[in-house]
Amino acid sequence: MKKTILALCVLSFCFLQVRGQFPRFKILAFYSENVEGAHVEFAEEAIIFFKKLTEGNGFVFDVTKDMNDLRTEKLKDYSFIMMLNDVPHSKEQRQALETYMENGGGWYGFHVAAYNDRSSNWPWFLNFLGGGVFHRNNWPPLPAKIVIDQSNHPVTKGLPSSYISPLNEWYQWKPSPRENKDIQVLASLAPENYPLGLKDIIPNGDTPVVWTNTKYRMIYLNIGHGKGIFSDATQNKLIIDALKWVVSSDKKGNVFEK
Repeated sequence: MKKTILALCVLSFCFLQVRGQFPRFKILAFYSENVEGAHVEFAEEAIIFFKKLTEGNGFVFDVTKDMNDLRTEKLKDYSFIMMLNDVPHSKEQRQALETYMENGGGWYGFHVAAYNDRSSNWPWFLNFLGGGVFHRNNWPPLPAKIVIDQSNHPVTKGLPSSYISPLNEWYQWKPSPRENKDIQVLASLAPENYPLGLKDIIPNGDTPVVWTNTKYRMIYLNIGHGKGIFSDATQNKLIIDALKWVVSSDKKGNVFEK
């Protein structure tokens, strides 16, 4: 009887130890309802998508509409922050992001989260994204053929060499981030897409879709306009693997191996 009780206690202890590993990490996602309607629609679908991935308490996905939550004390408990459809605005918010990233924080941005132009006046962010500013876009949103540039990267490993993305508004940057030695482009618009658009047209050029700045723990996906972004299994795998990569590349250690 005593042996049985002892065995149950050992099993209970082991069970609690395993349970103690979860949640593995925390994400803080920022979004706004005071932006273009299609960007709000994307953010709403994205929140549902990522919330579903937390089933089983594998990780925590916190959401905020308050960009003032972008402060050092708040961010210290999060593996990375996700920008769904907005960017930091005030000097204090921008400085908090810079401090967080320069000290090993993680960033995952969609579509308009990387929007900047000549009037943005934020040199750090320009360098963070690879030096390119918004140049032009297609309109209306259209599906497009995406080609994988780096098939051996954890984010794109296992994906087909190309796939057709759901409807999206595609941004092109000038100069292309690919020209920056610190930028690793993982996926791009295929040349066969050009000319892309019916009203506003991208006639040619280099249009990276997924890239990372190797000086930081970050990834940007040039997708996130309107509904339907999460309707394609191949693209969903890319989105999820991007999340896993940002988390696993934390210098504090790979939580998936603990």
